[in-house]
Amino acid sequence: MSDTAAGRQTLFVHRDHRRNFAENLYVYAVVSRRSKGVSVGVNLNPDKVCNFDCVYCQVDRKTPPVVRDVDEARLLDELDDMLERVTSGQLFEHERFRQTPSALRRLNDIAFSGDGEPTTCPRFREIVSAVAELKRRRGLDDVKLVLITNATMFHRPPVREALAVLDANNGEIWAKLEAGTEAYYRQIDRTTIPFQRVLDNITEAARVRPIVIQALFLRLHGDAPPAAELEAFCDRLNEVLKAGGRIKLVQVYTVAREPAESYVDSLSHAEVDAIVELVRRRTGLPAEPFYGPG
Repeated sequence: MSDTAAGRQTLFVHRDHRRNFAENLYVYAVVSRRSKGVSVGVNLNPDKVCNFDCVYCQVDRKTPPVVRDVDEARLLDELDDMLERVTSGQLFEHERFRQTPSALRRLNDIAFSGDGEPTTCPRFREIVSAVAELKRRRGLDDVKLVLITNATMFHRPPVREALAVLDANNGEIWAKLEAGTEAYYRQIDRTTIPFQRVLDNITEAARVRPIVIQALFLRLHGDAPPAAELEAFCDRLNEVLKAGGRIKLVQVYTVAREPAESYVDSLSHAEVDAIVELVRRRTGLPAEPFYGPG
């Protein structure tokens, strides 16, 4: 196989982030470009309800959900089965995963990431604890527990308790921050939740443990993010640091799959690289680029 063909196959595997597998209702697997391996996803929002309505969201909200509630016993059974499939190599016999490069055939994490904001699940704390216990029973101490989140619910006591469980079980928070101003935040994330709540929650969480910032930037109606907005984004990061927050990495990425709105498009590789360089220069933080298609 040529390097070009192998590259195309790798890109296809990375872009296939369907949140389904066989007859599963809650657990799926993806080959994640940001995890650099297999990420086993746990969908705590099968009803597709979210407190954000991001212009770039890839969740198909036009199709009715298969189920609306989380059956915890079934979720844990599905997770146990999926972990066995990945660790035994059975997953890579499946058509969707057959072309996964050998370097990526590793279980990197179990990620709370689904069709909405996972921390809004009424039993988020209990499910996080049960998943952590299953991970311990399987002897997967080195496997991360990743929370992919918009950080809107960190101020709630049960969510704080769940974050403490993550901390005790090789957990990592990937918090969304992709704006520097309230106006741009509302334009991209389309929510009534104040931007300051997100900033306060990220700061508070980052004071307790180092976190990852996930920042998706895009072309809106043909326009890249304004330079002033990117500068303001760096200002917000610096404010978190000044307040005693710790940020281990800023992931700068762009649209890689079909977005919710037709007026949304990817940034070029060069534009993503320029944002990464700006973040590094303005904040001193490590930043890593993740590109769109092409």
